[in-house]
Amino acid sequence: MPPPRRLAAGVNIFEYRPSMFHCKLLIVDDQWVSLGSSNLDDPSFRLNDEANLDILDPAFAHSQTAIFQQDKSHSRQITYPLWQHRPLWEKLTGTATNLFGDEM
Repeated sequence: MPPPRRLAAGVNIFEYRPSMFHCKLLIVDDQWVSLGSSNLDDPSFRLNDEANLDILDPAFAHSQTAIFQQDKSHSRQITYPLWQHRPLWEKLTGTATNLFGDEM
């Protein structure tokens, strides 16, 4: 699902500003944490050489939530109007990338 549809569906997207940050973090019910390189898609699970660490520990989940909130304070929220008015070079890059694979 491309970002405009995600935004319209109520997903919050934040862009980490200090640098590129490619790690994925999933915190479920303040109990379970999954972090690593896997995307939540079929190729990542079946084809790509991805790795995640899954931890079931409320204390660890709490610490990761605190770190996430701190990182989010260094991010900007991508809103639908901001997405619509992004620079032309970003639009062209997204279109070119979509020619070779999944939507950005």
